[in-house]
Amino acid sequence: MSHRLNPLLQPRSIAMIGASNNSGRIGGMPLDLLRHFRYAGDVYPINPKYEEVFGYRCYPDVEALPQAPDLAVLAIAAEDVTSMLERCHARGIRAAIVYAAGFAEAGSAGVELQARLEQFAQRTGMVIAGPNCMGFANINTHAYTAFAAVFKNVPVQTQCGRASIITQSGNVCSAVFALIRKLGIPVSHFINTGNEAVVEFSEYLEYMAQDDATECVIGYVEQLRNGPRFIHAALALAAQKKPLIIYKAGETDKGSEAVRSHTSALAGDLALYKAGFAQLNVIRGNDFAQMADLAYLSGYRHRAGGSRVAIVTMSGALGAILADKMIGAGLQVPTLSDDLQRTLRDGIPDYGMVSNPVDVTGNVVNSPEFVRTIFQALGETDQVDTVIVYAPGYLLDRMAEPLVEMAGRYSKLFVAIDTGAAQCRERLSGAGIPVFDDIGRATQALAPFCQWMARHEQVAHWARLRAGGGSPVPGAAATTAACVAPRLNEHQTKQLLAPYGVTFLPGMSAGNAAEAVAAAAQIGYPVVLKILSADILHKTEVGGVRLHLADEAQLRQACDAMLESVARQAPQARIDGFLVQPMATGGVAELIAGVTHDPVFGPALTVGLGGVLTEIYQDASHRLLPVDEGMVRDMLHELTAWPLLDGFRGRPIADVDACCQTIAALSDAQQALGPHVTDIEINPIQVRAQGHGAWGLDALVLFTPQETQGDKP
Repeated sequence: MSHRLNPLLQPRSIAMIGASNNSGRIGGMPLDLLRHFRYAGDVYPINPKYEEVFGYRCYPDVEALPQAPDLAVLAIAAEDVTSMLERCHARGIRAAIVYAAGFAEAGSAGVELQARLEQFAQRTGMVIAGPNCMGFANINTHAYTAFAAVFKNVPVQTQCGRASIITQSGNVCSAVFALIRKLGIPVSHFINTGNEAVVEFSEYLEYMAQDDATECVIGYVEQLRNGPRFIHAALALAAQKKPLIIYKAGETDKGSEAVRSHTSALAGDLALYKAGFAQLNVIRGNDFAQMADLAYLSGYRHRAGGSRVAIVTMSGALGAILADKMIGAGLQVPTLSDDLQRTLRDGIPDYGMVSNPVDVTGNVVNSPEFVRTIFQALGETDQVDTVIVYAPGYLLDRMAEPLVEMAGRYSKLFVAIDTGAAQCRERLSGAGIPVFDDIGRATQALAPFCQWMARHEQVAHWARLRAGGGSPVPGAAATTAACVAPRLNEHQTKQLLAPYGVTFLPGMSAGNAAEAVAAAAQIGYPVVLKILSADILHKTEVGGVRLHLADEAQLRQACDAMLESVARQAPQARIDGFLVQPMATGGVAELIAGVTHDPVFGPALTVGLGGVLTEIYQDASHRLLPVDEGMVRDMLHELTAWPLLDGFRGRPIADVDACCQTIAALSDAQQALGPHVTDIEINPIQVRAQGHGAWGLDALVLFTPQETQGDKP
């Protein structure tokens, strides 16, 4: 594999600048590890104080090296780093790892040091890891450049690695590595990214997507510095069914505060991180032990599992517990069909449950052969995706043969939970059946892993949608209007969005009270009156909305009162007149739909309950753009308020198709209008009864500050 990170991650020769003969120092520990694990490449310690370090000849300076190594590791002070990198570059060294702290995470002086380093890298093209990082380890080639004692404190790895660890914290990297190796999972790459001045987290992910020795990636992030690149890398991993498991820090105010002082990173919008991760099929880690268990499960990623689970136990109580836990973790435990239940009942006593969970009872001891029938029936059916078998100790041993046989016959994911001491664990694991010894840990790992399996097609669909570029621009006029008018009032905004398929309640603009009366006569009473001003974003807060106006007298009075209220509360606002609309009635529900430009992920869509209810209940769903109508429908189903659209307690069923069409049109509008549009919002969208449509009642578009200034004649 040809990649610019090869000298960092697959170095054939390594120079250690600031070498030490003390294995307890950062300049000595990697040399000790290279010698201990018998790295086959050339090693060049550099320090004028020594002639030999850990059996390697030591050189006085980089200029004295007999050849230019692939990689230089700098164990020197921050203020000396860039000048040393200049010397490395002059010697022909292509890549470097910088251990030193004291850069962007350390105040203004450190920010300046990091800026110098970044400028050097841009000028020379040198690939630099860090600064403020622990270093790396390629376990398969024994290229240890990390000053971490953990490598000698875990079981020796004899197999080729399959899991790679990439973290923005050195201590997290060590902790996760230790847990993964304790489970016997072979590791390929150990990577601590540090400040990511030159090589950013997502570039390492891109490398792992191409790396044959990486079957899953375990990551820890505080902030993604390049969202578009992360999206590209995550989709590349998803396309190859390589699980990407990430712990995202900064989920609370205190967590965010801690992150701000660590590697100069800021915690992002957690809600969008969660939605983006799910959309990209990234598994969110909850703790390090769970991440290690997920790395273990990744070895079974080619099984045909999913989120519909069948539970087979020897105990009704354990079946109930497992069902509660699996459902609570987001999986489904569907009731099996009558035909399938009859098949299971042939060998299960009347007091044993067969609907799911399936309680084979203690009778399994008397008729162990019937277990084969149970596993065969569950393996064949399309009613479940994953089969979880709980059987402690010797009971699991008695079931091992048919379990192995059926796992070999069907591609479905079979999982065993043994809280005893079964002798068959290794046999099951080798036959494609993961084994857990704790119900809680099994649930914590299985739930997100099964959801990851179930999302493959959704993620592939979004990747195709994103690659296809969405709908074509319907015309140049709307885009031109956006660029010419830096701030738009409500009527102009609706005219801008309508060509893309966004449906609005009809309305007429009016320059004064007389024109408003004429408009109302055309529309028909009762009407709604709104102030038209690009400078007023929230009209109700300044008295800029009047409802249920029944006749001309009420309308004229409302015009006068509205102008007086707005002049008093928003005296600087430019007033364009009024907007007159029919009084909208007959709505089943009101929603909000808005596009924002997230600083990490870019354009994103939010859908939720409309009006103030969104802020009160926080009932919202998010997606990265683009979206289509099917994806919007999925978003609506995620809302707690979904029953309001689905005929809750005799209410009319909403016109969900029309609602999805209007909301999905925002995606097309955002794509066509371009990055100068930062926000698009329709609030509320009145969703009417099935067959009667859905329309926006108010709309807002905001532009970047650069666009708002414009090119004035």
